[in-house]
Amino acid sequence: MDTIYALATAQGKAGVAIVRVSGPGSMTGLLPLVGSFGPPRRTALRALRDGSDVLDEALVLRFEADHSFTGEDVAELHLHGSPAIVSAVLAWLAKVPGFRLAEPGEFTRRAMENGRLDLAQVEGLSDLIAAETEAQRRQAMRVFGGALGARAEGWRSRMLRAAALVEAVLDFADEDVPVDVFPEVRALIDEVLSELRAESSGYAAAERIRDGFEVAIVGPPNAGKSTLLNRLAGREAALTSEYAGTTRDVLEVRMDLAGLPVTLLDTAGLRATVDPVEAMGIARAIDRARSADLRVFLLGSEAAELEVQPIDGDLIVRGKADLEGGPGLAVSGKTGLGVETLIAEIGRVLSDRAASAGTITRARHRVAVERSIEALDSCRAMLCRPESGEELLAESLRRAISEMDTLVGRVGVEDVLGEIFATFCIGK
Repeated sequence: MDTIYALATAQGKAGVAIVRVSGPGSMTGLLPLVGSFGPPRRTALRALRDGSDVLDEALVLRFEADHSFTGEDVAELHLHGSPAIVSAVLAWLAKVPGFRLAEPGEFTRRAMENGRLDLAQVEGLSDLIAAETEAQRRQAMRVFGGALGARAEGWRSRMLRAAALVEAVLDFADEDVPVDVFPEVRALIDEVLSELRAESSGYAAAERIRDGFEVAIVGPPNAGKSTLLNRLAGREAALTSEYAGTTRDVLEVRMDLAGLPVTLLDTAGLRATVDPVEAMGIARAIDRARSADLRVFLLGSEAAELEVQPIDGDLIVRGKADLEGGPGLAVSGKTGLGVETLIAEIGRVLSDRAASAGTITRARHRVAVERSIEALDSCRAMLCRPESGEELLAESLRRAISEMDTLVGRVGVEDVLGEIFATFCIGK
């Protein structure tokens, strides 16, 4: 393989900039620049020299292949974070024979190819880098730490055991097998099926933690929805006025709420109208409100007939609480009265839903799990019909095992690798 290098920290002026080099030439190729390396995995202060010109004084680290992130010899140069210093060092590296600039995600790809990470861990690392909230960090860290790979290996090992038992029956088809293996096969399949179904049911919540929950503020015109959105966002995100029908489109504000990623939607007031532009806004409001994960109905003191009705789990809130008293949850976007209580209630509802999150977080994971479930369901049906034959049973088990292999990247994932690694920065 070529030796690759890249800036591993963000572009621009900073206290420290790290340049990472990985590959067979990372040690010998850097010697003219650093002079000498210190002990493995120990920092050493070195003057970086381009001939007689000192480019910088930097901390230099080296990692041998069996202790590095990529599974190759790796060196890191911890520079002063001046763009001029970084440019000079990268220009020097570009002239080293056998060195080239890394492609996006290439360090991580080499880690996977060298067995340091499985594909699920790579996806977890991508999510960890992109995490904006505490819930996203925890979920991504769990996948990056190998939780999904460990679960997949457990499912796979039990399916392999079941397949081996069935293959044994096939191998000794002309002889009497002393033990009836099918009760154990059935028990193994039932165990894995139960766990896979539980994992599949937790996908929706895990996906929401990864991509974000949507919370729609719904109500009649002039109920204070935009004022409440501005209060929650802490800025003038929406135009407000005393005139009904000011909001004509769906406004979105992304925020961290109770450690969860949440997009708040300010929707047009729901009412009958002859204004075609307002009608378009109301139609969009209805669509987004119905597809949202949670609806906050902001209502006045008088009952209003709305085209969108609350469902179990939605919040009913009385608006303009600074002007009108009454029972129940009430807020005033203008004064902030009751807003903290509303935030806590939204956080409670969404946290309860997030608690059911499984380990699978991506559509690719869900497809692999659902296909495994489908194959194991076929196995279960065949066990109830002995005339189906052991050959078909063994084939269905092999299909389920193959799906587990795709989950962690053992087979059949070349078509998704480019898309996954394209989301990484060049230095990762």
